[in-house]
Amino acid sequence: MVNKNKVIINTDVEKGTINKNIYGHFSEHLGRCVYEGFWVGEDSNIPHTNGIRNDVVEALKKIDIPVLRWPGGCFADEYHWKDGVGPRENRKRMVNTNWGGVVENNHFGTHEFMMLCDMLETEPYICGNVGSGTVQEMSEWVEYMTFDGESPMANWRKENGREDAWKLKYFGVGNENWGCGGNMRPEYYADLYRRYQTYVKNFGDNKVYKIAGGANVDDYNWTEVLMREAAQYMDGYSIHYYTVPGDFWEGKGFALDSSESEWFMTLKKALHMDELITKHSKIMDKYDPEKRIGMIVDEWGTWFEVEPGTNPGFLYQQNTIRDALVAGLHFHIFHDHSDRVQMANIAQTVNVLQAMILTEGEKMILTPTYHVFEMFKVHQDATKLDIHVEAENYTLNGEELPAVSASASRDKNGKLNISLCNLNHKEESTVKLQLRGLADKVGSVTGRVLTADETNAHNTFENPENVKPQSFENFTVENDELTVTLPAMSVAVLTIG
Repeated sequence: MVNKNKVIINTDVEKGTINKNIYGHFSEHLGRCVYEGFWVGEDSNIPHTNGIRNDVVEALKKIDIPVLRWPGGCFADEYHWKDGVGPRENRKRMVNTNWGGVVENNHFGTHEFMMLCDMLETEPYICGNVGSGTVQEMSEWVEYMTFDGESPMANWRKENGREDAWKLKYFGVGNENWGCGGNMRPEYYADLYRRYQTYVKNFGDNKVYKIAGGANVDDYNWTEVLMREAAQYMDGYSIHYYTVPGDFWEGKGFALDSSESEWFMTLKKALHMDELITKHSKIMDKYDPEKRIGMIVDEWGTWFEVEPGTNPGFLYQQNTIRDALVAGLHFHIFHDHSDRVQMANIAQTVNVLQAMILTEGEKMILTPTYHVFEMFKVHQDATKLDIHVEAENYTLNGEELPAVSASASRDKNGKLNISLCNLNHKEESTVKLQLRGLADKVGSVTGRVLTADETNAHNTFENPENVKPQSFENFTVENDELTVTLPAMSVAVLTIG
């Protein structure tokens, strides 16, 4: 059986801009994300620049990372930034109580992170410590980074080797303060947020975009309280949601050993992001009808059980074609809510959860999720086009999902880019694409596709290119209509013009 699906794209109806920051990333001091992932140290045999490994930087530059969030996560509300500056041999060692109880030597701190962002040509997004930190500590961190005059913190930065202040746009005032960031009630955090953000100052021409710690999944009361009590003091409001096929704390399933039902449930849970954004947005609209405040989905992605034999506190999981589809679905949902969603940060960039990159010593591989980011970068800062999708049902065990997801945008060069996902793990899907409102006939069409033969198809250090994009030509063009046949479990991008 071949599914038949219809997609109408009104190419002359624009629906705003897809903020490139939707394609952002998140790197926490967790497992081997920072240490071994980004940072190998200046005495490492792995090729590096000032301690930051070259292969990871070069790979990430190819996907045009727009923004990188750091240092956490739960780690942020136990992180004291002054321990991570100055001569490394003098930096205070601490225990990472959230993630494996390992010793954190603080060799990767503010200077190293800002250097990494410079190398990646990306905007830094720093998350401050509300849970165990002080107002003064947060205030002085912003001063240390962004003040270019004469002050104790600016002088200390210069003593530590950085003469000029950095530009810092994005700053989070706490993280998950409903949980690991303090187990607070929304009323209490709202008051703390109002207080702490007061001392996140704008020095010179550096303007800080202040992000409040938002709700856990569907805690709509948290959003109601924060927006009611503190909306006027925030520029962004974060929400977190992870895609887990089973129970969050038990029975999450494994990346490489999933059943058909787990495949289906993973995609169903991924699509739940649309409902969460819709309902949180409705509350935000009540207090911010002009949509001045951006929704920041600064933690999202799949969360499975760790790979057997690895430290359970390191959250290391493999990455398959299933993860690629989860990424594609999330991007389409973020596009659909581009009037409110202004940033998203996948968790996490290297070696943790739904990673772009996995490393093992000097070896590095790119994951299927990385390839989706690379294929979809054409949507960054592009104009979203009006689109209507009529998808046949993809059914399993009496449940159903739409078989096909799609999005369309026009880039600055006038090219039309259409991304498509076929969720069905067994059957190809035929999609009729109607391009309405074109000034001319459909011009040249090129395509790429990411697909696999097995639901657990992934890349390994022995076979690093098992899952990678291929040229895609399984489509026909007639007047203003394309007929596309998508392979089972695939992500494709077509470019017209």
